[in-house]
Amino acid sequence: MAVERVTSLLKHITPGSSLSHITTKNPDDIVITTAIRTPLGKGGKGGFKDTTVEYLIMATLEATRERMGFDPALVEDITFGNVSDAKAAYKTRAAALAAGFPNTAGANSVNRFCASGLKSVADIAHSIANGSIEIGIAGGVESMTIGGDKLDAPFDESVTSKSQEAVDCMQPMGWTSENVGKDFGLTRQQVDEFSAESFRRAEAAQKAGWTVDEIAPITTKVKGPDGELKEVTLTRDEGIRPGTTPEGLGKIRSAFPQWGNITTGGNASQVTDGAAAVVLMKRSRAIQLGLPVMAKYVGSTIAGLAPRIMGIGPTVAIPKLLGKYGLTIEDIDVVEVNEAFGTMAVYTRDFLKIPSEKMNPRGGAIALGHPLGATGTRQIVTGLSELRRTKKKILLTSMCIGTGQGMAGLFVNEQL
Repeated sequence: MAVERVTSLLKHITPGSSLSHITTKNPDDIVITTAIRTPLGKGGKGGFKDTTVEYLIMATLEATRERMGFDPALVEDITFGNVSDAKAAYKTRAAALAAGFPNTAGANSVNRFCASGLKSVADIAHSIANGSIEIGIAGGVESMTIGGDKLDAPFDESVTSKSQEAVDCMQPMGWTSENVGKDFGLTRQQVDEFSAESFRRAEAAQKAGWTVDEIAPITTKVKGPDGELKEVTLTRDEGIRPGTTPEGLGKIRSAFPQWGNITTGGNASQVTDGAAAVVLMKRSRAIQLGLPVMAKYVGSTIAGLAPRIMGIGPTVAIPKLLGKYGLTIEDIDVVEVNEAFGTMAVYTRDFLKIPSEKMNPRGGAIALGHPLGATGTRQIVTGLSELRRTKKKILLTSMCIGTGQGMAGLFVNEQL
């Protein structure tokens, strides 16, 4: 059933298309005027290992406030995606106040697993479109040092006894990765080669300075071996491993030998801390405030599939979104797909026939890291930076979502 569902949705990619209806500028367009992210730190041992979620949000919002170019009192709502912290809504509100936004702005958190950051953008965009607010900030944050997304206890037996797919929702992500490898005939070599290329691209982008415009330096404190806190300023992503090769990755032992032999610590996303944010409003409001428009938010969509192969969510979300706007993969200039696991990224790329040069041109989560609640927003920030650099126009972002879902978002670069 899952394969049939994916095949059916793929048919939406094939019709001819026109970009005019999404690139035309209208006063009611929802636009992004500011987009930034923090550096991504190694979970448990990097620069943010002693940094709280509320501090990460505050620092990100401070950087946003400094760059956005208008009175923070005009912001009416702030939404941050987060997966691991049950108190994220409290912390977002407190962090917004500490960052200099007045108490007239609301604040909240959302959780749609790895798509939480994109969900926050969609929520703010939709609130603006329906007139609930005029200006909002959407973002995502995760301290994987502090917490992960493991279940505390099994689901109620009355739920699991009625559906095998309900049971599958409890399974570890490594199991789903190995299922994708076995179901679709992937090899360890294919996955390691893809992952090495992710590291190569991330290393090249960092060395060339392409990431400078997307990253806001963050000052925080790190506890050293002596137990003393030392102030540091983070400016660069920490997870990139220079010189990574497929041969080197091939020597790493399997992470989940009980389920398969493809997934390793070298070809799966890293445990990561970080945050990202974007400012949204209608085009007419941006013009009124004299703000430069970075990008237009076109739309987003959600699609579901079998939880046991949850990682290939983009293979159902991307066709659904493209079909909605009558587009094809050929119309897209940059595709940011979350590399939660190399197996899932390889299958998504090959199944949707995404040209390799278009997909994650600066590397993805395998090299950069995957702070769960932040990645959906981080992909937007990174993708828009790449569009500016290359003077290209259309960005598609997508990610797999735990329990068997996919989400995708579409954006138009306006800084050409």
